[in-house]
Amino acid sequence: MARPELVIRTTREDDWREVRDLRLEMLRDTPIAFGDRYERAIEFDEAEWRTRAKRGESATQTVIVAIEGDRWVGTMGCYVPDAATGPLLVGVYVTPDRRGGGSGATDALLDEIERWAAGRADTLRLEVHEDNPRARRYYERRGFAYTGHSREYELEPGGLELEMVKRLR
Repeated sequence: MARPELVIRTTREDDWREVRDLRLEMLRDTPIAFGDRYERAIEFDEAEWRTRAKRGESATQTVIVAIEGDRWVGTMGCYVPDAATGPLLVGVYVTPDRRGGGSGATDALLDEIERWAAGRADTLRLEVHEDNPRARRYYERRGFAYTGHSREYELEPGGLELEMVKRLR
């Protein structure tokens, strides 16, 4: 059976239930990747989830999702913490069954994030945990390079967040 068409779009406030469900899935699947814990996020109320979903409607940040039929299969976010560092890619997640070269979800999400970021700066920056080799390999394939900067990961089990950057134009 053929997969439904992949839809890439920004989130809206009314998407709060889907944003919540995907975020909780992300935190269970890859706890070292998001600077947050499932145990904390499960306690958020509807107002918090609505605020998070509404980020896709903002001019200063975006949240992009990949949807197949009625199933959310991935998400990426981006915002500009300050003008000096430029756009920062955050909250990257694709469901396990849509990872890899065949599905196109990850590339489609990142393509859209790169378009958004290119309207704001010449580069796109991210941080990836040193113990996340799958993500690191993907970013390298997509043209990101290590800057040599890192910082301590704030949650257990610790380790380093490695900074990578990609020239967009």
